[in-house]
Amino acid sequence: MQNLPSALRATGGRLFQAVMAAAVATSLATAAQASPRTWSSEWPNTDFSKANVQWNEILSGGPPRDGIPPIDDPKFKPVSEVRNLGSMEPVVGVTVNGKSSAYPLRVLTWHEIVNDDLGGIPITVTYCPLCNSSIVFDRRIKGMVLDFGTTGKLRNSDLVMYDRQTESWWQQFIGTAIVGEMTGTELEMLPSRLESFANFKARAPEGEVLLPPPMARSYGANPYVGYDTRKVPYGFFNGPFPEGIEAMVRVVAVDGEAWSLPLLREKGTITKGDLTLRWTRGQNSALDTRSIAQGRDVGNVVVTRKHADGERDEVHDVTFAFVFHVFHPEGTIHHTQ
Repeated sequence: MQNLPSALRATGGRLFQAVMAAAVATSLATAAQASPRTWSSEWPNTDFSKANVQWNEILSGGPPRDGIPPIDDPKFKPVSEVRNLGSMEPVVGVTVNGKSSAYPLRVLTWHEIVNDDLGGIPITVTYCPLCNSSIVFDRRIKGMVLDFGTTGKLRNSDLVMYDRQTESWWQQFIGTAIVGEMTGTELEMLPSRLESFANFKARAPEGEVLLPPPMARSYGANPYVGYDTRKVPYGFFNGPFPEGIEAMVRVVAVDGEAWSLPLLREKGTITKGDLTLRWTRGQNSALDTRSIAQGRDVGNVVVTRKHADGERDEVHDVTFAFVFHVFHPEGTIHHTQ
């Protein structure tokens, strides 16, 4: 679905929604028949005898395996030389061992995964547009360095990744293998910020910015126009919705707990124990208008935790309430004073 032909994407609006509706209908119609029998020809090296989810929870998102192509050989430009990125455009900012890189959503929206090395550490930078979930992983596990790709499948509207070494399937939002040899294994999440380019540039003036690869993609365009102002997500989601808060409200998820963005925006700063959440204005939504650079201002979130040597960035995710609830059904969403 993300990789519609360029002519179709260019029409946007009604035609995209019609194609999306058809993809949803196809996915739901085939969900009951979902099983390794239907997947084994495309995935001959995946160990389907191991899984910790129900097969009918896994839906086709439309594209085949790696139909949404990951970036395996990322190229960068010094932040001081970048001219075509709006100051409020969202980037995933990552700092490892003193080295900083920004991964713009204008690129990640079309690729969803970047396999990279930063500060001497192999990392994978991921973004699931349907969940607005940007998470960075250390891709070292069990003595291996994994390379990730897209399965073309979704579970609870969330990206299902796979690793090329074992062809196990991984749930992006929780960083856990759900099918295959690695089932139950968890990747380490690394702190990152979904922030405006201006904010990244200010805090990492020596940093680098991911360049779009030479592919025929509408970089800078949002194929999901109006998605984050819908009442409910697309029909790829068939789980329960949270109570007391609308499904598509952004929340800041930290350690199985979440705070709504409207609440954080109202208060500016929220502190709980050694954890501090802060909101400031100045970041475009990547899921609003056709042009990401013109998306409404949803603001920047920074989450830190106090340590003996001072405050450090804490792993968190700015996602939608329905996503947090389905993956953390017992978790609390704070949304009122």
